[in-house]
Amino acid sequence: MIPHEKESPDFTYDLATERQALRGNKTHRGIPDKAPNRLLAATWNLTNFGVQQRTDDDLALMAEIISWFDLIAIQEIADDLTDLCALVDHLPAGYRVILSDIGGNDERSGFIYDSQKVARLELAAEIAVPPSDHRYIRMRGVSGAYKGFDRNPYVVAFKAGALEFTAVSAHLYFGSNRYYDEDRRALEAYALARWADQRNRAAGAYSQNILVMGDLNLPIRDNSSSVYKALKAKRLILPQHSTAMGSNLAGDKYYDQVAFHAGAMNNAYQGNSGVFDFDRDPFFRAAWDVSPDYFNKTMKYHIADHRPLWVEFLV
Repeated sequence: MIPHEKESPDFTYDLATERQALRGNKTHRGIPDKAPNRLLAATWNLTNFGVQQRTDDDLALMAEIISWFDLIAIQEIADDLTDLCALVDHLPAGYRVILSDIGGNDERSGFIYDSQKVARLELAAEIAVPPSDHRYIRMRGVSGAYKGFDRNPYVVAFKAGALEFTAVSAHLYFGSNRYYDEDRRALEAYALARWADQRNRAAGAYSQNILVMGDLNLPIRDNSSSVYKALKAKRLILPQHSTAMGSNLAGDKYYDQVAFHAGAMNNAYQGNSGVFDFDRDPFFRAAWDVSPDYFNKTMKYHIADHRPLWVEFLV
């Protein structure tokens, strides 16, 4: 992972003021409070987490956001877990972490979860497609051959209330905007959707309820994107978000997604989901007052270049 360029001069802020700004933005975006019969799940690419020199106050602000949710799929976690351990120290008692080992780009994926609300079950694994099945990962109009995931999606089974499910934390290949990299990404998306479809249909699956979350590097939610078509090809439902904005800081890309199938997960879905634009005014207002470029560098370095996406389920 390559860290973002740090802003210059160094940005300083008051932790209490910025935490209050986040809470005000949470209310504005209608993120519900936790409830015993609801599961608030989210996905957040934490952006070069562990290689950028975030301060303890930066980690406290990120923990503030994470603490609003019961289960959070996380991506772009470095091999060095010092910052992750420090972030968890800022969370309420009961929050736990489970992680993959490093894969492509020296990244881990995983989950942070409130163990007082969500029980982790026996299954923890990475998705790997056997070489003998690679020939089945193909799409009309998509070039190249599938050769495996750059970063194997990480799979963990959980239970919240009466709802048991297998959650996936995925970070699909990006590369570039060139057609051959998008085709590679589409094949990864198809492989992920195919795996989810097979487990959803398999009588012997640990759980047939599959919850896919992560940075899927989806540029747009329509059939002009081969990545979108790949995800939809195997019955995955990608719910529309109430905020109608992208999950990158510019708000024009729909990289981060939550998906599931018809059945128990769709029945539990409450139609309530959205992107949380933590970068909304008045958060880090003093950085914006310097210049938009300074603000963007500050946001990417101290917090993240992705916004969290959340979804609510009845449990």
